[in-house]
Amino acid sequence: MTTEFNGLELKLLRQFNELSLEDLGSKLDYTRQYLHKVETGQTLPNDQFIDKVAHYFNVPQSFFMQLKAVLQEEQIHFRSNRTAKVSFKQIVIARGEYIKRLTEYLDSKLRLPKYDIHTSEDEPTAYDPAIESIAEQCREKWGLGLGPISNMVRLCETHGIIVTTFPSISKDVDALSLATKRPIFVRNEAKESICRQRFDLGHELGHLVLHDGIVTGDRLTESQANHFASALLIPQVMMRTHFPTWYKNGRFNWSKLSEFKQTWKVSKAAILYRAKQLGLLTQEQYTSGVIYLKKTGEGITEKEDYLIPKEKPELLQACFAMLAKKKIFAEDIAQSLDVNVSFLENLVGMDIPRKPKVLRILEESA
Repeated sequence: MTTEFNGLELKLLRQFNELSLEDLGSKLDYTRQYLHKVETGQTLPNDQFIDKVAHYFNVPQSFFMQLKAVLQEEQIHFRSNRTAKVSFKQIVIARGEYIKRLTEYLDSKLRLPKYDIHTSEDEPTAYDPAIESIAEQCREKWGLGLGPISNMVRLCETHGIIVTTFPSISKDVDALSLATKRPIFVRNEAKESICRQRFDLGHELGHLVLHDGIVTGDRLTESQANHFASALLIPQVMMRTHFPTWYKNGRFNWSKLSEFKQTWKVSKAAILYRAKQLGLLTQEQYTSGVIYLKKTGEGITEKEDYLIPKEKPELLQACFAMLAKKKIFAEDIAQSLDVNVSFLENLVGMDIPRKPKVLRILEESA
């Protein structure tokens, strides 16, 4: 048994549960050094260790015998603060890996929406006008016209992207996208502003469209994704048309800007940035607007945020409902993934239809 142990599975499970090597070592009475050697394959654990760690995480021992391909660096697009702790990034990556495995299972059982986000053949530089054109082409392909995007989560899911969330008290990592066969967006619920969450999704779409096969996270790729999100959410022709309604004669009309925000569901901070991006505001005028927002206590949370409806993922929930109709329940899905039901529900952040009691009785008596 021990020769088949995959230390990477232990590492992913540890990170998913937000435990450091020291944390896990203290709980299982092993040293940090020993656990590191087990995770990296330098040491093969004995049966006692495997039994102990499986019992602690409440997973079958077979969980650690899996040999599955794991995410590569160029497949992971982070949207994070530069100060984000490496350990927190690893937690989100682990969650992304398990969501990927679940998605592969769902694709094998159901006919999910076709993924049809085409990547750009161009390689634009930061603030390149080509990004405006690419965003306009995407709007046209996706049938969005020139109006506001009513629901960004639904837009992503309609085009075959899995959107999920993870609960956290940290805002260090805003979002994560996985460029897999069926892309996955993992969103941080610690970010309360719906406008900012919508922008995050636009940012991740930008990575898929602009950065296929490119390692992201540097200043250039992040600015390109931000530019794409801005152009997708507010087409430049609409921005130029409506700009005079909220900025005239060198003065901001904050009441009109508030109305514009609620129509387009984009934060006032992002609207100001978009105006500067298009040359409608000078750097000085833009800075003046940002300072005003900070002075009024709107540097992070803006006063209209609560008026904009939340956008919840719907595709995963629909998948579980469809599987239940096929008599495939939470217990069956968990068993196929070598996890338990509580792990699975923690992963997706929702209750999954359980097997009816009568079916469980029949199975047990068979």
